[in-house]
Amino acid sequence: MIVKTFFAGFGGQGVLSMGYTLTYAGMIDDKHVTYFPSYGAEVRGGTANCTVNVGDEEIASPIASEPEYLVAMNRPSMLKFENFIGPGGLMFLNTSLVEERPTRSDIEVVEVPANELAKKAGSERSANMVMLGALAGKTGLVDPAAFREAIGIIFEKKKKAMESNLKGFEVGLEFIKNKGGGS
Repeated sequence: MIVKTFFAGFGGQGVLSMGYTLTYAGMIDDKHVTYFPSYGAEVRGGTANCTVNVGDEEIASPIASEPEYLVAMNRPSMLKFENFIGPGGLMFLNTSLVEERPTRSDIEVVEVPANELAKKAGSERSANMVMLGALAGKTGLVDPAAFREAIGIIFEKKKKAMESNLKGFEVGLEFIKNKGGGS
């Protein structure tokens, strides 16, 4: 089975980093993966999104139509991609930056106050990893240990960033666990 995840937000929110980390963790977890990033010319402050496919079989295309999971880090991403997710899918919504909710009733919305949780954890810049921890905890798509290892490898030369990203990831996992939504 192949599971498609779409990440979207403003450039500078770590959207591509979330996708890259999921991809790397998937490889560590011995899964087949594809990573397809896309960002506007402005990058920071512009739009950024990426698609990650994770599966136990070969993946023919990195393009994801009707992904099972959507991570929306801001309001424009929620509005633009709300109808992109497949029926029965999960939308992970950064409620720190999005007050309204999707209009669809055929998807589950997982509300994560990522920026607030990251700030309490010590670095608002790790909001993306908080969201990734929530995704990992809710879906079980990739083993959390693989995420920890991936974060350690990706940020091995940036000790401070590695520590804050690991902490953010753990905060997201714990948030979902306490919310009763973990897999």
